[in-house]
Amino acid sequence: MENLIALLIAAPLLGAAVLLTGGRRLDRVGHWIGTLLSAASFVFGLILFADLLGKNAEHRTLIKHLFSWVPVAGFQADATLRLDQLSMTFVLLITGVGSLIHLYSVGYMEHDERRRRFFGYLNLFLAAMLLLVLADNYLLLYVGWEGVGLASYLLIGFWQHKPSAATAAKKAFLVNRVGDMGLSIAIMLMFATYGTFAFGPVLGHATDASEGKLTAIGLMLLLAACGKSAQVPLQSWLGDAMEGPTPVSALIHAATMVTAGVYLIVRSGAVFNAAPDAQLAVTVVGAVTLLFGAIVGCAKDDIKKALAGSTMSQIGYMILAAGLGPIGYVFAIMHLVTHGFFKAGLFLGAGSVMHGMNDEVDMRKYGGLRTYMPVTFVTFGLGYLAIIGFPGLSGFFSKDKIIEAAFAKGGTEGWILGGAALLGAAITAFYMTRVMLMTFFGEKRWQPDENGNEPHPHESPRVMTIPMIVLAVGSVFGGAFFSIGDRFLHWLEPVTGHSEGHSPVSAWTVTGATMVCLVIGVGIAWAQYGRRTVPAVAPRGSLLTRAARRDLLQDDFNHVVLVRGGEHLTRSLVYVDHTLVDGVVNGTAAGFGGLSGRMRRLQNGFARSYAVSMFGGAALLVAATLLMRAV
Repeated sequence: MENLIALLIAAPLLGAAVLLTGGRRLDRVGHWIGTLLSAASFVFGLILFADLLGKNAEHRTLIKHLFSWVPVAGFQADATLRLDQLSMTFVLLITGVGSLIHLYSVGYMEHDERRRRFFGYLNLFLAAMLLLVLADNYLLLYVGWEGVGLASYLLIGFWQHKPSAATAAKKAFLVNRVGDMGLSIAIMLMFATYGTFAFGPVLGHATDASEGKLTAIGLMLLLAACGKSAQVPLQSWLGDAMEGPTPVSALIHAATMVTAGVYLIVRSGAVFNAAPDAQLAVTVVGAVTLLFGAIVGCAKDDIKKALAGSTMSQIGYMILAAGLGPIGYVFAIMHLVTHGFFKAGLFLGAGSVMHGMNDEVDMRKYGGLRTYMPVTFVTFGLGYLAIIGFPGLSGFFSKDKIIEAAFAKGGTEGWILGGAALLGAAITAFYMTRVMLMTFFGEKRWQPDENGNEPHPHESPRVMTIPMIVLAVGSVFGGAFFSIGDRFLHWLEPVTGHSEGHSPVSAWTVTGATMVCLVIGVGIAWAQYGRRTVPAVAPRGSLLTRAARRDLLQDDFNHVVLVRGGEHLTRSLVYVDHTLVDGVVNGTAAGFGGLSGRMRRLQNGFARSYAVSMFGGAALLVAATLLMRAV
């Protein structure tokens, strides 16, 4: 059975190799090859999942040693895979949702001349993410980590003929390099501390190191998570990444890239449990980001960028839960899985709307689409209800658990984190209701473009709607399925551990407060966008609104602090180089040159000059000798 673990990665990796090197002869069938190999990986995952269910909880870890990667004395790196309850959860999410996105892409990318290459990149993305979550040591995880970064760069910039897409790909790549430095430094610190970077020795003996070392490792892991999961302060790339094809957005936001940071923190839980300062930093980052992303999502008229702000916020909830330690690890992963269902469905729904609206993304040019696209409306609507935490749907169960866990942290910290989570729930209800109303309700607002072409909205083909329906089912029933009998908690607890904490408020109180926040958010959105005509051009708005439209000035901040700071630093270094370094070098050269020029005058080639010099020298010697004798 262990051999199937390697096949999980091998199937999509084979697809990437075949599609990217097979040439144009595969153009007609390449998309189906990529989809079938992704689905094959999902089938292998289901077989392994059934095998794990048949074992006792303490025996649900399978190890597959592939080969000795770096067999050097004192530095042993093995290519070894680990399948346990945590990695199994990610395998099913990655391959299941990933396969649905592959199927959706068959219709979405139907008329793209480079569709075969697109599916090759999708397969590469899945293979890299699977390696990341199946690796049994941090160095092999780092290979998958960088593979995810490469695949995201290729997919975000897939339409590189658009300058905005090429720029967005470079931005995502560079911002993530900052986070990747954090992971590489953390691995170095692990090796220096433990003499290895394998999960077993590092996590099993985490407390053998000093708290200072563990804090340093934890902070570097957090930096890495901030990059991949678009958390403050490395969040600026996520909105621009919407320049890629919509299936890419769905894959990045639901099943792959942005979930990597959550996995890294939860997998490294033993390190954070022993480093309370690093753990506190994780909760602060999560709380700040869940509010940051939600506020940004309120002001975006681009439907994909509004959903991107939503992803930033929802991942913030997961990071917050992961920072709570054993109180929140399980619920961070539970929300990650339910978010995978409804966020993938929302992005695919947005792509369906764009497909029927000539790729228009401005929601101010939508309106009334529910009658033209009924399947998209229903599936998108169910995803909307799930993400705002409507009672009975998946988000209701997973997000409420995180809010409860935040209060269970106890003390002032618990009240602050719980309050931030509740405020985020209200803002989520507002911006998602805004998206729903502007897109599917009201009067139609689309107009002919500059060429006189008017959109003719229509429902997408079945190859696109079927994945949306499947994801909608998961959005509705996923949370309840996981919560019945605490089955998801019992599934993950042997790996992540769990603690109930001591909440100052009851679960019913938290649920009631969350429902009040939901009603307030929906009510404000209805008053502003449901009862009023949506203007074709966004009004100027308040200072906060204008700042939110510019992503709360995150790019401006980066430009002032990093770009201009870098420019000033470069100018200063150039000045020092020209004045000090070049001054010393050039001054020394000029001094020796001048001295050489003066000495050269003594060698003019005339015998009479040499005779005079010899006579003068002899006279000086005689005079000096006589003077010394006289004295």
